[in-house]
Amino acid sequence: MPAQPHAYGYLTQPEIRFLDAVVARLIPADELGPGAKEADVTYFIDRQLVSAWGTHGRNYRSGPWPEGTPEQGLQSRLTPQEIYRAAIRETNLHCIRQYQKAFEFLVPREQDEVLHGLEDGRIELESLPSRLFFNLLLRNTLEGFFADPLYGGNRDKIGWKLVGFPGVAASTYNDHLEKHNVPYRVEPVSILDIIEGRAKVDAQGYPKHVMLSDLNNPTARPEPFDKAQDKP
Repeated sequence: MPAQPHAYGYLTQPEIRFLDAVVARLIPADELGPGAKEADVTYFIDRQLVSAWGTHGRNYRSGPWPEGTPEQGLQSRLTPQEIYRAAIRETNLHCIRQYQKAFEFLVPREQDEVLHGLEDGRIELESLPSRLFFNLLLRNTLEGFFADPLYGGNRDKIGWKLVGFPGVAASTYNDHLEKHNVPYRVEPVSILDIIEGRAKVDAQGYPKHVMLSDLNNPTARPEPFDKAQDKP
């Protein structure tokens, strides 16, 4: 299904193009299927930025501002909205100084160099540590790729189909508890599918899962998930 146009609430067009390019490198499309850009992860991030999370609407925002530990989570005085706005602009300024073009126009090798520089802290941003931006961006990209489509990302349940995740549990899950090492291949069902009436539900409101056939449905790709379970 082709992507539908979105009405963005916070991100500007240059910021959208920057994030489309970034998420396409963090989770690229490949032989296993579409990637984060195709899954509308940029739109997911925009939806989060216009929420209370994006403005720290429910967070204590007065100092002091010590470094903090990884277990303490985000410790910046900047809101996620402010982090994205400043970091995107300053990362593009670095790209223009280094490569004479903005991030979206760099070749994949150059884009990866910039992302590694942000991840390692070698690129210095004026407003905030580059590692802080990269870690937030990576976390939001993963969230957008695997969250329920209700939140704006994971379009067509791209992320779920990649790993074989069934989505909302059916009421018949008890029938499968003792079937060890037997793949459970179904068309994933999201909360959004139930809300919009695209999934059949039983009398209790649980979705009725539709089983997939590997022979008749080439879009079913649970193998990466199954193999991951076999790793020590």
